[in-house]
Amino acid sequence: MAPATLLDYVRARVTVDVDSMDPDVAARHTTDAHRFCDMTSNQAIVHGEATRPQRATAFNAAVTQIRSAEADLDLETQVADALDLLTVLLAKDVFPHLTGRVHAQASPAAAYNTEATIQHAKKLVALFEAHGIPKSRVCIKIPATPESVRACHYLERLGIRTLATCLFSAPQAMAAHQAGCLYIAPYFNELRVHFEPGVWKEYADTAREHPMARVIGAIVELYRDVGARTLVMPASIVTAKEVLALVSLGPDHLTLSGAVLDQLAAAEDTAAAAAPSGAPKSSEENKKGADLADVKGTDYLADEGAALRDAFAADAEASRKMADALRIFGEMEGKTKELLRAALRA
Repeated sequence: MAPATLLDYVRARVTVDVDSMDPDVAARHTTDAHRFCDMTSNQAIVHGEATRPQRATAFNAAVTQIRSAEADLDLETQVADALDLLTVLLAKDVFPHLTGRVHAQASPAAAYNTEATIQHAKKLVALFEAHGIPKSRVCIKIPATPESVRACHYLERLGIRTLATCLFSAPQAMAAHQAGCLYIAPYFNELRVHFEPGVWKEYADTAREHPMARVIGAIVELYRDVGARTLVMPASIVTAKEVLALVSLGPDHLTLSGAVLDQLAAAEDTAAAAAPSGAPKSSEENKKGADLADVKGTDYLADEGAALRDAFAADAEASRKMADALRIFGEMEGKTKELLRAALRA
């Protein structure tokens, strides 16, 4: 019998999701004993898959279908529709490896437009349903801006499940709970670490020293205090060491990239490797990450999200990280559109 790995250790303690649209990644880490729950994605992941020769079938299928069905429409409409279709087709290839949901992310261009976010989410769900994936197996990722959290609230009442992403603070988490989101995805590392060398930083004691460990610990504690049904799914994780630190904080899920899954699968589960020295953190330490009493007493959806807007104004780091994430996702979306535009013109 093969020795237990760190991935086995993690799966025994938290639900593991695959942060990849590569079906080979999902297949590689699926066993008789373990399957992934959800698959998460975003504009950067879609772009990465769109540039891989191995995914040419999905790319070409999206272009061919849109060119045939929308020949009378303008090019930019075709490009936008091809992007959404490509997102669905890429997810569909991973779907057989899941027990739960596929996730697709609403356009970052709509992040500050409640109605546009709602319409894009509805469009994505309809596309999934048209390709054999029912609404009950879909979740729409939506950046946790004041405007888009209100979109989540509306969509949840329609039965469209949502995940509040680009989340960096306890007020955002409370707003997502109040909106009824199925998940939140607090970013352990800001998005720039995946694109700009030198931004990522390693910590000797990740669970105690990483600035987002304190925030995520506070959110887990906050959700326990208020009896939230929204599930905590940390994202933007770089190393196996970070995974182990996050496990110690008690989230419900972790969504992991192929590279991190490979790291965990290659390492044996030993007591030394699997026990971060700084975990678990006490409730009192976690509460230092935010003024939870004030957060619990605030309605972040009222007055068109005014309190959440104020919270962003008072939190320069959360504001900067949100702006960076939306910029990067917008750039990645634009690059995929360029590929599709060229193919549709050919």
